[in-house]
Amino acid sequence: MKHSYILPLSTLLLVCSINLYAQKGLPPKEQTTATVHSNFPKHIDFKASLLNQLKVPDGFKVSLVASGLGKPRIMAVTEEGSLYITRRDAGDVLFLYDKNVDGRFESMKTVWGNFGGVHGITLHDGYLYLVSTKALKRGRILADGSLTDTTTLIKDLPDGGQHDNRMISFGPDNLLYMTVGSDCNDCGETNKEHATMLVMNANGSNRRVYARGLRNTIGFDWQPTTKEIWGCDNGTDWRGDEIPPEELNKIVDGGDYGWPLVYGKQQVDLTREDPLGSDKQAYSKSTVPAVMTFAAHSAPIDFRFLNNTSNFPQNYANDALVAWHGSWNREHPEGYKVQRIHFEKGEPVKVSDFFSGFLTADGKSRFGRPAGIVVGKNTVYISDDENGNIYSITYIK
Repeated sequence: MKHSYILPLSTLLLVCSINLYAQKGLPPKEQTTATVHSNFPKHIDFKASLLNQLKVPDGFKVSLVASGLGKPRIMAVTEEGSLYITRRDAGDVLFLYDKNVDGRFESMKTVWGNFGGVHGITLHDGYLYLVSTKALKRGRILADGSLTDTTTLIKDLPDGGQHDNRMISFGPDNLLYMTVGSDCNDCGETNKEHATMLVMNANGSNRRVYARGLRNTIGFDWQPTTKEIWGCDNGTDWRGDEIPPEELNKIVDGGDYGWPLVYGKQQVDLTREDPLGSDKQAYSKSTVPAVMTFAAHSAPIDFRFLNNTSNFPQNYANDALVAWHGSWNREHPEGYKVQRIHFEKGEPVKVSDFFSGFLTADGKSRFGRPAGIVVGKNTVYISDDENGNIYSITYIK
């Protein structure tokens, strides 16, 4: 279904803030307008014949390795190639393993249930770490993939609001990093931990804000050669089809990435109020600009570097993949695919499609929404949280 609206953004923001998301945005001084479209491609139930529509680069093969999983979201892969998968909506964690070694996950068990909103997941020192909106937990991994000694490390993370999908990963320094999205589409946050990346010890202690002004950076990872953190940020809605862009950021300790007053490469959001004691233009110069920008509303979910794969071509080694979940609020849909971000000398230089075909050519229908990415020794796994599938992509040439 498609709808279009042309409204003064000051009015639009106040209406949306009060009625939709209970946001706290203030009226801007400038009067601006935007054409806002609502256009969500029609869902198509998956069937095997649709596999023929999926596209990967020459020399690669895509396979369906698990199906019927409901809404699988974020994954972690073991040394043996088994998968842990969070299901946010079901509130559980699945363990998938290839019992007969035929390349498909035909065996499955639930290893953690009654974990409402569980989303981020990572492995570290024999433990499985999991995070929901409010809680960080972990369990010791047994030989059969089951968990024991489960414990809650943190239970006071910021409220979820509009963005409740926390992500976690351990860095080269053995510290745990976590992204916490904003609790709104566009507001002046009152909790200093909203719209941030946090860092803490493995047991959850000594947590602090590592970077701020990140509206909703879900996936992030460390570049293999430089060990720097990179992640893709979701831009604000209700600004029209083309602004603000989605961002690729190099995330540095102490960095301020500008949200909600600044987006992209230090571009001021004219709909927002000036900060106290300054103005938006002056403030923008103190923020960290995006390194690369993408089509607005494409909705990045996961982001991973490819350094773990042993059989991919060498020129993929330092590149990254980003899963675009897909737009709902632009006239011509964007996303619904996984793209490769090419890096040279530690910096991104271009983008190309890596796994696509879910969106029909006319943009009216889609049969999947890529969500999670995890990189194994010989394959990349992609989760589709709309049709309940897990795909593997391997290099065969």
